[in-house]
Amino acid sequence: SNINELQQLLGITEMIPMANGTVINIYKMVQTNTPDQVGEGETINLTQIKQEKAKTIELDLQKFRKATTAEAIQRSGRTLAVNRTDEKLLSGIQSGIKKAFYELLETGTGSATGSNLQSTLSACWGAIKKFYEDMDATPVYFVSSDDVADYLGNASISMQTAFGMSYIEDFLGLGTVVVTPTLTQGKVIATAKENLNGAYVPASSGDVAQAFNLTGDATGMVGMTHYVVGSNATLETLAMAGVVFYPELLDGVIIGTIDTTPTIDTLTVTSAAGTESGTTKLTVSPELGQGHLYKYKTDPTTAPTVTYGQNVRNWTAWDGESDIEATTGHKITVVECDSSYKALASGTDDVTAQA
Repeated sequence: SNINELQQLLGITEMIPMANGTVINIYKMVQTNTPDQVGEGETINLTQIKQEKAKTIELDLQKFRKATTAEAIQRSGRTLAVNRTDEKLLSGIQSGIKKAFYELLETGTGSATGSNLQSTLSACWGAIKKFYEDMDATPVYFVSSDDVADYLGNASISMQTAFGMSYIEDFLGLGTVVVTPTLTQGKVIATAKENLNGAYVPASSGDVAQAFNLTGDATGMVGMTHYVVGSNATLETLAMAGVVFYPELLDGVIIGTIDTTPTIDTLTVTSAAGTESGTTKLTVSPELGQGHLYKYKTDPTTAPTVTYGQNVRNWTAWDGESDIEATTGHKITVVECDSSYKALASGTDDVTAQA
């Protein structure tokens, strides 16, 4: 039932049975040329787009075994001793399937950036809609539990669980968000549900199942059996499974980055001829913030650059009104800083001075 829940969560309607050792190809779309535009009535050059193999994965039947001792059965009873450890074994199998799936998604080649979880999810949504512009794509996102915890500090949301994964349906109206501690904080992975597929090696039918007397669930994806080992008085559990979830197009997987690094705001700086020769009159918008200061610097060829928080104490002070001595054609950068001279906003313009 857990695997069925994961299928529903990812929008995979049918798992594909494959033989052990099957190689699955994952592709990306590549535009190989950018043809020139042609005149009226001329033959339009072809835009060549091809599908290239980006990655391959091999579908293997994985084997698991654990033992429950006679002493454990004596202490707790067969049902408790065996079933509890079987559940732990199956939990490990599930974790392996999820881990491999996330590792595969992390090789996606699309990208998006935002300043917080909400803006990054929005940027990923836009990238998905752009990539799948010719189809009605259903976005699904995978985010770190740390990032969701930060968001929950300021908002209240309800989560559901499937296959050991928490998820939020229609989060912020953008789609399903799957929450996992596996992902690194600050990373969001997004794709369309239509891009996801599932395959499995049948483990409860065929020669292997018959030879090892494996019994499977309704999906036939996990086979299990128990047998007594008399030499060490244990009841062993043997489980086999080969399940993989994968994207069909790797460039259809968007890797979003939550960049919380503060960025410097932009000032609009306009230079006009000043009142006296060799001076310029500057206008700056938006207006100077309360308690803030203006600093400026000029250069003959290149506009001076500044980053958020940079100390501009040594730049020239400006009161925001007086004309500035400068040379026409030079570059000028104006910085708005706080009382400790940390840059908050900046803007540049070419100097126009009175002749």
